[in-house]
Amino acid sequence: MTKTTLLFLSLACTCAAEPSSGNQGEKVLLARIQPVANGSVIVQQGDSKAHTRPYIHPLRSTDGKHVLTQFSPGHHKHQTGLYWGQTRINRRDFFHNYKGDYWKHLENRQSENAMVFHSELLDGKGTPMLRDQQAWHYTPGKNHYILDLAWTGTALHDVTIGKYSYGGLFLRMPWKRGIKASCLNSEGLKNQRGEGKAAKWVDLAMQIEGMEKMAHIAMIDHPANPGYPTLWRIDGQFGVGPALARRGDIRIPKGESLTYRYRLVVYESDDFRTPLVEQSMKDFGADQAGD
Repeated sequence: MTKTTLLFLSLACTCAAEPSSGNQGEKVLLARIQPVANGSVIVQQGDSKAHTRPYIHPLRSTDGKHVLTQFSPGHHKHQTGLYWGQTRINRRDFFHNYKGDYWKHLENRQSENAMVFHSELLDGKGTPMLRDQQAWHYTPGKNHYILDLAWTGTALHDVTIGKYSYGGLFLRMPWKRGIKASCLNSEGLKNQRGEGKAAKWVDLAMQIEGMEKMAHIAMIDHPANPGYPTLWRIDGQFGVGPALARRGDIRIPKGESLTYRYRLVVYESDDFRTPLVEQSMKDFGADQAGD
């Protein structure tokens, strides 16, 4: 078992839990990562009473001064910073729907540099059909930081994630018309030429007000993930994410679990720091069962 997996399991089982939302109306305290005492919060669980689906916003620059995510923009109201949502789970759309008739947020668990969100996904009658766990872990670096995600879905009934062109982990940076933005994937394809293509990673760069250089968030697929390397969604406003079911249906039998892992590398540069991303990918890929 990997060191990262052990960390996530330890966090999920033993760290102090925030109050649960198991009772209707009971508030779930927000999880956040603040690497330096009295310093900036770098990773913040989103706070919207209308959104039961867990999400991260704001995600900040390495110095904590600039917000790199966007919440519910006019061009895609359902996109909420950095979040997980599948478009077809037993024909239910959890990508565009984020309220309590689709998502039941159970609790958060948190340690110094990590946090776990626990939710249940509901069928049309309000019965839980999939247990959703998102374990996030922050690692500081030199002029960058890493944010790792281990997502685990446990089927409470037989579950089919239906074939669709997008759905899964998704990133919305603060795009607007006329803004400078670009992306590059591991195969050398730029911008929308990478839409629907297989790649080990996609590096998204965007101009952020107040930042001297471009803000970058590189998303890396893990080699142990089913369907590696994944196909990617890159929409016309530079929303980016792995499209898990783009090749076909994914099935999770009742009582079984499925896990996907991803790494985000956040940095500031006018150029694509491909060696940094490639090294982060190499380190991430080395962390596999049996290594």
